[in-house]
Amino acid sequence: MTVEIRPVTGKRDLRRFIRLPFSLYREQENWVPPLLSELSKRLDQRKNPFFEHAEAQYFLAWRDGEPVGRISAHIDRHLNEFQANDWGLFGFFESENDPETAGALLEAAGTWLAERGRGRMVGPMDFTTNDECGLLIEGHEFTPLILCPWHHPYYQPLLEGQGLTKAMDLYMWRLWVDARHKVHPAIWEAAAKAQSEHGIRVRSMRKRDLEAEVGRFLEVYNAAWERNWGAVPLTEAEVRYYAQDLKPVLDENWAFIAETEDGEVVGAALTLPDYNQVLIHLGGRLLPIGWAKALYWRRKIDQVRVFALGVKPGYQHTGVAARMYELHFDAAERTPQKGGEMGWILETNEAMNRAMEGMGGEIKRRFRIYERELSAPPA
Repeated sequence: MTVEIRPVTGKRDLRRFIRLPFSLYREQENWVPPLLSELSKRLDQRKNPFFEHAEAQYFLAWRDGEPVGRISAHIDRHLNEFQANDWGLFGFFESENDPETAGALLEAAGTWLAERGRGRMVGPMDFTTNDECGLLIEGHEFTPLILCPWHHPYYQPLLEGQGLTKAMDLYMWRLWVDARHKVHPAIWEAAAKAQSEHGIRVRSMRKRDLEAEVGRFLEVYNAAWERNWGAVPLTEAEVRYYAQDLKPVLDENWAFIAETEDGEVVGAALTLPDYNQVLIHLGGRLLPIGWAKALYWRRKIDQVRVFALGVKPGYQHTGVAARMYELHFDAAERTPQKGGEMGWILETNEAMNRAMEGMGGEIKRRFRIYERELSAPPA
């Protein structure tokens, strides 16, 4: 039977949209089920502050009365204004292994975006580069870390078979933060200069003051990443939203703020214990017994993800980043987490990629963001 694409129009459809991956990945041991309650909140256009400056339409693909694929089409006005582009975005892409289904989903998303004046479709982004983004094209043999997606290997030929081409690759670097001997001596030398020569102190984030700390992180994030490909600043409402999500998983051993002697925030690192090692055992639910499982598996987390580490322009040659790297090695000596991954990092970010090589890292996963030109709809 021919596939049919329908827009998501109510709560029942949205539940189907959310739960579809549970059937598509049923036999895949490396896929980590998201918490259903969290994903529902994220997709709720009344609750997620992303939609204060964005609009979206979700679509489901149906065959023989069953959903077999999904996609979102969304427009982020902040992104278009900040990057001065005409991008429309797609995300949350999932599909059975069928070119007809993938093509119909992408056509539905592209048509919706073109009707709203967008000239290029870019994705997958769920919803922006501040969230999970990119299609996994290398590293399928590994379980993903926190806030990283896992995709079927057949997704790459499905997307590329529909005329999508590479816009940007993103790297995830594997690091063993208990292996100081692998680090280039120049990094330790730079770290020592941060305070001795520049008066910059790096401290742990304070969980009791998390909203303010996330605000300080935002100050660095919006300044340090503003020139990056695809970057879009977070709003204050989005900061509060993310702070709520971060509180249960933030570990003060692994998150840092860098400040000058007069209190200016100049750098930040947000590193998270890999709670995917917990989520993989919960089946998407905390109730009725998920909490007990979570408490048990939380004690067994043995790796971290360096989600973001940045320094404001003007302070990027003061050793601040090196000092934050050094503190990660210190944290590994007093916690059960002895390694992890850093990223994602743009393939074009030569400075960060050289730093990862200098610390003995290796690229473990590669994600790809695609693009396709859109045709204007008939007048």
